[in-house]
Amino acid sequence: MKCSWQNGNRIQLLENGDSYYPALFRAVDRAQRKVTLETFIWFEDDVGWQLHAVLLKAARRGVEVEVLLDGYGSPDLSDRFVHELSSAGVIFRYYDPRPRLLGMRTNLFRRMHRKIVVVDETTAFVGGINYSAEHMTSYGPEAKQDYAVQVEGPVVLDIAQFVQQNLPASESGRRHWRRRRHQPEVNQHPGEAQALFVWRDNFDHRDDIERHYLKMLANARREVIIANAYFFPGYRLLHAMRSAARRGVRVKLIVQGEPDIPIVKVGARLLYNYLVKGGVQIFEYHRRPLHGKVALADDHWATVGSSNLDPLSLSLNLEANLIVHDRDFNQTLRDNLNTLIQQDCRQVDRSMLPRRSWWNLGRSVLAFHFLRHFPAWVGWLPAHTPKMAQVKPPAQPEMETQDRTQTDSPEVKS
Repeated sequence: MKCSWQNGNRIQLLENGDSYYPALFRAVDRAQRKVTLETFIWFEDDVGWQLHAVLLKAARRGVEVEVLLDGYGSPDLSDRFVHELSSAGVIFRYYDPRPRLLGMRTNLFRRMHRKIVVVDETTAFVGGINYSAEHMTSYGPEAKQDYAVQVEGPVVLDIAQFVQQNLPASESGRRHWRRRRHQPEVNQHPGEAQALFVWRDNFDHRDDIERHYLKMLANARREVIIANAYFFPGYRLLHAMRSAARRGVRVKLIVQGEPDIPIVKVGARLLYNYLVKGGVQIFEYHRRPLHGKVALADDHWATVGSSNLDPLSLSLNLEANLIVHDRDFNQTLRDNLNTLIQQDCRQVDRSMLPRRSWWNLGRSVLAFHFLRHFPAWVGWLPAHTPKMAQVKPPAQPEMETQDRTQTDSPEVKS
């Protein structure tokens, strides 16, 4: 499958769970035929139960609901939580689940890191936001700064086709997907944005997302802003950023002020030297943990999705991004990121770069090359075909009343 640019879409930027969850829950509440959800993390907390409630309600009124959940990112959902959904008819699958070894998760590599929701083939959501309370600003200083988009228009059909073709066949036979002869009016041309759905897999689309970043940097003329939680790309992308800056493009990079992986901070010092001395402006975000994966160029190009710019996302994981050509959307994202820079970031200048010493250089070089070659080393390990394990409903399910479900899972207020 290969997607092409689609015209006439309406794209709305959603910042953090505060905007994302109410929009998603409203769309699911309006669903008439089908809801498909893929995500890396779904926690059994307040937000997780709210999502549970809206999906359960949809399934009980006859909507077909399918969930694909990563087996590494979400290993601890209780049987009660899952069985209530499967008993109501929700098709609930885990992507490549594995048993724990000495209490530790062993299935770290080649994860299903996408975050996609499709509702009735008329509305889709793509981004980096998982389903947990830590994506709400009310969570406090550790709340994640993140983004997603709500999409309406022809590109939704591409997203729906992708999702359906990547799910296994149902018990009744082989899965088929085809465009309906009569599309609902909402799906015709509700906006003016041009959009392209892109993804990364371990087969024919290994470098699609990275390739679009490289093309964007090569074509940029005035400004590029990249905000990425885990920034440790390959040399090609680093060179493209530096080359853009050297030809006069204003290149801004927003990264985490305090990476949660120590070796990333050590390796990043080498990147800081290379980029800052090449003219790239680096801003460390310090207000909260940064989890976003967004970028823009000039006054028309933008992307929002699940893909970090690190070895796991660019070389191993399954990822999905939406690329948007639209001046209004570009300006909305630009205003948001510039506000982060002005209010919550510290710029890395030459005086902040680590002093040159054999010790600092040696540590940075070792960390840099370990992180860069890590995916190749993992690639030498014996590959396997990931399994999708469907959760079967219990033989005698304990059915909850609607009142109890609503009591346990209060809805997010919009």
